[in-house]
Amino acid sequence: MDITKHLFFNLSLLMVIAFFSLVWFEKKSNLTFSKFTSILFFIFSLWICFAVSFSFGDTLLFDLREIPIVIAGLYLGIGPLISVICIIIRGFYGMDTGFFVNIALYLPLGIVMWRIHPWFKKVSPRQRIFSSVSLSFVISAFTVFCMEVLGPPVNRLDAWFGYMVIPPLGIGIFAFFIEFIRRNILMYQQLVKTEKLEAVEQMGAAISHEIRNPLTAAIGFVQLLKEPTLPLNKRTEYLNIVGEELQSAERVIQDYLTFSKPALEYLEELNVRKELTQVINILRPTANQYSVQITANFALVGTIRGDRQKFQQCFLNVIKNAIESMPNGGQLSIKTEYSEDDITIQVSDTGVGMTKEQLQKLGEPYYSTKGAKGTGLGMMVVFGIVKAMNGTIQVDSTVGSGTTFYFSFPKMMKNEVL
Repeated sequence: MDITKHLFFNLSLLMVIAFFSLVWFEKKSNLTFSKFTSILFFIFSLWICFAVSFSFGDTLLFDLREIPIVIAGLYLGIGPLISVICIIIRGFYGMDTGFFVNIALYLPLGIVMWRIHPWFKKVSPRQRIFSSVSLSFVISAFTVFCMEVLGPPVNRLDAWFGYMVIPPLGIGIFAFFIEFIRRNILMYQQLVKTEKLEAVEQMGAAISHEIRNPLTAAIGFVQLLKEPTLPLNKRTEYLNIVGEELQSAERVIQDYLTFSKPALEYLEELNVRKELTQVINILRPTANQYSVQITANFALVGTIRGDRQKFQQCFLNVIKNAIESMPNGGQLSIKTEYSEDDITIQVSDTGVGMTKEQLQKLGEPYYSTKGAKGTGLGMMVVFGIVKAMNGTIQVDSTVGSGTTFYFSFPKMMKNEVL
C-alpha cells in the first residue's frame, strides 16, 4: 500500500496548507483573497505535490497535482494558467514519457475548465461539489489507464485504490470546504447589512421620538399665540416655552452630530475648575427642581487641552443624568484632583444606581437606563467626547446607593503649544 500511503500523506500536507491559509484569511479585515494571492497559493500547493511525489519506474510520478489544478480551474477560472504552470514544474523532473502524458492530460483539461467556469459559477453549491468530484474521477481514470499502458505496477490494487479514491475524496473535501466558507461569508455580510439597517432604523426612531415631543409642544403653543385676545404676559410666557422646546430639539440634533462625528474641531486651553463651575451654574435650577444639593471641591490648578463646547456638553449630560437619578432629592458631589500627569474629575450621586448589566451596556448605541424616556444618545456623546480628548472613563455603581463617574484627562504641560 505504498502508493496509497504516499497519496494520503500528500493530501494531509495540502490540508495543512489550507488550514494555515484559512487562519491568515480569517485575520484579514475584508475577508477576501486577491486573485494573485490565490494563484500563489495554488502554485505552492502544486510544488508541494511534486516535492512529495512517489516515483514509479523511470517516467511516472504519483501525486495529487490534480487537486489544486481542478479547484483552481473550476473555482477561479485560471485553468489554462495553472495547467501550464503544472507542465513547467513537471518539466524540471525530466522530459520523459510522463512529461508528455502530463501535457496531453492537463493542457486540454485547463482549456475545458476555463470554458465551463462561467457555467460552474452559476450552479448551486451541491452541483459544484458534484461536478468537481466527477471531473476528478475522469482524471483519475485517465491516469490509471496511462499507467496500465506505460507500465502496470506490481500492486495494481494499491495503485487503483489510491488513484480512484484519494483524489476524488480530496477534491470533495476541498470543494465542500470552499462552499462552507463562502456560505459563512455570505451569512456574515448579510448579518452586517441587517445590523446596519437596524442601526439606521433605531437611530431614526430615537431622533424622531426625541424631536417630536418638543416640536409638538411648540406647535401647540404657536396655535395658542394666534389668539387675538391673548394677554401680553401670556404671549410672552408662551413664546419663552416655544423657545425652550426648540432649544431642546436643537440639543438632540447636536447630540446626534457629536456622536456621529466626535472629533474635536477647536483645541484650546481649558481651565477645568472654570468650565465645571459654568456647567454647575447652568444646571443649578434643574438641581433645585429635583431638591438635589450640589457640592464642589475643585483643585486650585489644572488645565487640559480640548474643545470647550464639547467638554461642557459632556459634563452637562453626565451631571444632568446624575440629577435625574435622584427624583426624591439627594447629594451630588463634583471634585477634581491634580496629579503629575493627569487631571481626574469625579462625579458622585446618591441616586438609584445601576446593576452590573446596566454598567456593561452603558455608552452602547440606543441603550438608556431611562427606559422609554431616553435614547442613549447622551451617554454615547459622553464616551465619544472623552475618547476624542484622549481621556478615560470608569464607572462604579451600586443599586440604591448611587453612581460615581471617574474621568481622567492628560493635563496640559506649560510648554505645550496648541
